[in-house]
Amino acid sequence: MNPEEPRDAAAFETDRSALIFIEFQNEWLDPDGALNRLMRDRPQFEAAVNNAARLLERARAGGVRVVHAGLSLVDDPECLVFAKGENKSGLKGAIPRAGTWRDPERVRFAEPFVPRRGEFVVAGRSGASVLANSNLDPFLRNNRIDHLYLTGFALHVCVESTLRHAHDLGYEVTVVGDAAPAFTAGQRAHVLENIIHHFGAVITTDALLERLPG
Repeated sequence: MNPEEPRDAAAFETDRSALIFIEFQNEWLDPDGALNRLMRDRPQFEAAVNNAARLLERARAGGVRVVHAGLSLVDDPECLVFAKGENKSGLKGAIPRAGTWRDPERVRFAEPFVPRRGEFVVAGRSGASVLANSNLDPFLRNNRIDHLYLTGFALHVCVESTLRHAHDLGYEVTVVGDAAPAFTAGQRAHVLENIIHHFGAVITTDALLERLPG
């Protein structure tokens, strides 16, 4: 079975679902961005951005809930939230060393992913999962949303972290596999084939577009 084929035939439930767009910011999308250069599989990256834009256009036309989950350290340029990265492993150390997410221009959402009125913008996030310490979970629960569709960057890092976190909080989670690129084809294949089915489901952009209203 193609790991990106939908694993069930359930219809998209607009009242209970949200499309989550993770980090569609200039840090990734600007060719001069530090993170953009991490995307070594350029065709995969470019196809994923295009697919996410197609989904966003349809979601806006069909009244589907849209969530923009970015990251910004503009107001914390010393990365105090990560103890300046001193003696920290993982992203807590890597982000302060790389100097990412602190330039106001780099943290801006890029077109066509600039949030519009009525679309939810996540605030307070400080972890790889977009649910970590943010206001996303209360937004979802207060609006009775229990199925999340994930797109964005990067599949094997923040998308996977969000998938696992959301699963453990009780949400149904579907990753849009061709709208969430990894750095390499091998990384992407590993997540699609070995990780996602433990925590949720995977679907292609075209299959999801067939289910979305609008």
